[in-house]
Amino acid sequence: MMSAFRFFAVAAMTLALAAPAMARDPSRTRLLAAPNPSKAGQSVKLTAEVDGLGRGAPTGTVSFADGAVSLGSATLTFKGAGQATLATGFYHSCATTSGGGVKCWGKNNNGQLGDGTTTTRLVPVAVSGLASGAVAVAAGHDHSCALTSAGAVKCWGWNARGQLGDGTTVTRLTPVAVSGLASGVVAIAVGSLHSCALTSAGAVKCWGDNDFGALGDGTQTRRPAPVAVSGLASDVVAITAGGLHSCALTGAGAVKCWGNNFEGQLGDGTDADSLTPVAVSGLSSGVVAIAAGDGHTCALTSAGAVKCWGGNNAGQIGDGTTTARSAPVGVSGLSSNVVAIAVGDFHSCALTIASSAKCWGLNLFGQLGVGTTTNRSVPVSVSGLASGVAAIAAGGDHTCATTSAGVAKCWGWNSSGQLGDGTNASRRTPTLIPGFTTLVRARARLSTRAGAVGTHRLEASFPGDANHLRSSGPRALTVVK
Repeated sequence: MMSAFRFFAVAAMTLALAAPAMARDPSRTRLLAAPNPSKAGQSVKLTAEVDGLGRGAPTGTVSFADGAVSLGSATLTFKGAGQATLATGFYHSCATTSGGGVKCWGKNNNGQLGDGTTTTRLVPVAVSGLASGAVAVAAGHDHSCALTSAGAVKCWGWNARGQLGDGTTVTRLTPVAVSGLASGVVAIAVGSLHSCALTSAGAVKCWGDNDFGALGDGTQTRRPAPVAVSGLASDVVAITAGGLHSCALTGAGAVKCWGNNFEGQLGDGTDADSLTPVAVSGLSSGVVAIAAGDGHTCALTSAGAVKCWGGNNAGQIGDGTTTARSAPVGVSGLSSNVVAIAVGDFHSCALTIASSAKCWGLNLFGQLGVGTTTNRSVPVSVSGLASGVAAIAAGGDHTCATTSAGVAKCWGWNSSGQLGDGTNASRRTPTLIPGFTTLVRARARLSTRAGAVGTHRLEASFPGDANHLRSSGPRALTVVK
């Protein structure tokens, strides 16, 4: 006869063997290299973006390799890594979901939500055909775009100026492919009436409205399909698009802008429009991120400082005044410890190294999130977002943020449901979007030296963690003499 002890021991072992380990969610790794192409021996910055497709941001380390040669490893962090996963337009908002799809909410008169209708939505709805595979999303005045994991760009919404890039001026209620951009794109940016893309070769292409030169091709001709930006065929690592202007960040950390300059938003010390890129005064190196609004622009330096320029009627430059600036000035109190920036029409925001959010500028509808409607000419802390913020986006007169847990909150103007909380009530402090989980992206960076002349197959490998399966991402790096 089996003893009671032996019976329970065998039973427990049987249960342990029969019970499967807790299932882990997939992960997705994308590797970026800049500058690309690079020169032999030149410093190359490798960035691995790892998405946990469920249960928050991946944790741990990423290993980098050039073929069979190890380049080293770096630790993942979610701080400031997910800016491309959240977008706010003038009357609508979009975000990548925890499953890697796209959902949008708010005004939909021109199909900018991409759900096949023109019905305004007070809560997030799925964008047709983009249930998975999206790595970035961007929102303009009445149109939106997404970047897929295959490096393709798709856009939807109003198209009277050719801003969807499909070669027509026909408004689209669901995503259409941008002409000539079926692969090879690593980043996108959307302005009020135009759009831009950054290729893996570091080139910039833009399309749509060009009345003030926002496409940077040296003309004022509207383009319903992408055209190359003059002088930016390589070495660009980031792009941004504002109301009627655009900017690019080079591998050397320099900023160049083009288009409308009525308020000094090009930053070259003048108010003259430019049909091709011009250098931003004092920013020839040391910049790591850029963001453009309706009539002002901001940059984040490698020291974690924020500088802005352009229109300043509501204090959106953040220097404590309402004086317009045609060249960059430092934002008060933000000389260090900032990891990401976002710029709306007339307000600006920053995400700190402590994962807290701060905003400044116009506050007529509570878009600064401080509980009042008083404009602020210096940064103020957003109520209830002192920690845990993963990404922030500033729109027309509203702002949204996501947390490290994938929770989304919005505040400000809500006339068309752009806050996504199921109402039309404007909010002066962050309000939860119920039942919606966004993608949380982690990022690891490594600097290395470019090898011998030729094409190198780089790879970033994420080994997985307690909640996510392993994944890897390749990137071809061209090395020239």
